[in-house]
Amino acid sequence: MRIGVPAESRPGETLVAATPRTAAQLIALGYEVVIESGAGVKATFPDAAYTEVGAVIGSSTQAWTSDVVLRVNEPEPFEIARLQPGATLVTRMDPTGRPELIEALQSRKATAFCLEAIPRISRAQSMDVLSTMSNISGYRGVIDAAEAYGGMFGGQVTAAGKTKPATVFVIGAGVAGLAAIGTAGSLGAQVRAFDVRPEVAEQIQSMGATFVTSEGADQQVSSDGYAKALSEDQAARTARTYAEESAKADVVITTALVRGKAVRTITAEMVAGMRPGSVIVDLAAIGGGNCELTVPGKTIVTDNGVTIVGATDQPSRMPAHTSQLYGTNIVNLLKLMTPEKNGVLTLDFDDVIQRAVTVTHDGSVLWPPPPVQVSAAAPAPAVPEKPAPPTAEELAATAARQQQRRFALFGLAAVAVFLAVTFSPASFLGLFTVFVLAVFVGFYVITNVSASLHTPLMAQTNAISGIILVGALLQLGSTNIAVEVLAFIAATVAAINIFGGFGVAGRMIAMFRKDG
Repeated sequence: MRIGVPAESRPGETLVAATPRTAAQLIALGYEVVIESGAGVKATFPDAAYTEVGAVIGSSTQAWTSDVVLRVNEPEPFEIARLQPGATLVTRMDPTGRPELIEALQSRKATAFCLEAIPRISRAQSMDVLSTMSNISGYRGVIDAAEAYGGMFGGQVTAAGKTKPATVFVIGAGVAGLAAIGTAGSLGAQVRAFDVRPEVAEQIQSMGATFVTSEGADQQVSSDGYAKALSEDQAARTARTYAEESAKADVVITTALVRGKAVRTITAEMVAGMRPGSVIVDLAAIGGGNCELTVPGKTIVTDNGVTIVGATDQPSRMPAHTSQLYGTNIVNLLKLMTPEKNGVLTLDFDDVIQRAVTVTHDGSVLWPPPPVQVSAAAPAPAVPEKPAPPTAEELAATAARQQQRRFALFGLAAVAVFLAVTFSPASFLGLFTVFVLAVFVGFYVITNVSASLHTPLMAQTNAISGIILVGALLQLGSTNIAVEVLAFIAATVAAINIFGGFGVAGRMIAMFRKDG
């Protein structure tokens, strides 16, 4: 089968659905790949880079008439009309909000996959286009904020004095929010973040940010990873938190976008309470905006000097990495659909991922997909069943078996000692006696040392290892090859014990040493 990658038709779009690297991966799956001439130029991928990996540079018609067509943005109905009957389209789209697209796909009997419908399950993480775009948007949002802000994010100490780090307040700790937190923190800012889902507090803190709490505003742990609508009381308490934090912040980054729809978090009154020169970056501008004053697609400055960035194309302004990550999402989806790696799509609608992304197939409309039965909440730990306590007869039988085993081992040991003493040279008896006494003395010395004296015990074992090392060094010149090999092994092990023992002892002593 042939995969076609046409150029994006949206004005100003810089992304491409396949990079040279992902095109090579598609070819490795057995597909032929045709790239429309110039499709990757705006993403810094010239035509020559595609031909080097085995892809073919063709016309727009060749790309659109392929068996499988890869796109970044949803096509218009007139573009869908260019598909071959029964072709497969892989792209982002809004089937619910654009019913005319479903009609056009149905008329072409096309199989259409909506990448934004990838379910939020562990097995589908490598195909999650929404997470890819959100991650890039969060990163780019901080870059936009740093550009619009009139100061430095990181505090500076110079001969002329010092400056305070910027205070960044992030609303929402989804993929975009966590990316923004990490980027702002890496630039040196003091980051504070809030989310109505209490289970994300640990994630926020792990990124080095401060989790802002609001008494009475937190919800219960979400069952699907998404925030739900707040009650009136919760909304009022949350709004007060937003007002307090935004008034103190130099930069506010909002990311509250639930299934493509923006949630109002910053009101005009809150903006009026912010300091002149502060910045709001509304990453939900594409869904209408979290801020009441956001103008999607534009950057404005309010009467009190607050800059509001309402960009809707953050991923497109980082085309090289966005295209690579987006293309990798598609490759991972096609790997699932090409199990034989023979260049032929094999659809399995019993698979929850394939069923979830399918909009139309062979003239039938399969949208919306059935709900995915999955929970984002941590499963309750299984309570193991307590075994029934053993009876007195079972305990007695177990004790008898252990006693028999002990007698058998003692008997074997006694026989071995008798044979060794009887048939060994006279010098062996003296050496063996010293060995047995050393074992008994060492056992009683070590087992009777209090746990609070572990460090002295470590020093004692180091001394013993030192004696072993000296003895081993004395035997290294032996003419007996067996003795020399054993001496070398003993010297190596003893040296490891000594150095390791002193290292552990030093660390344990440092635990009890008072600072300054």
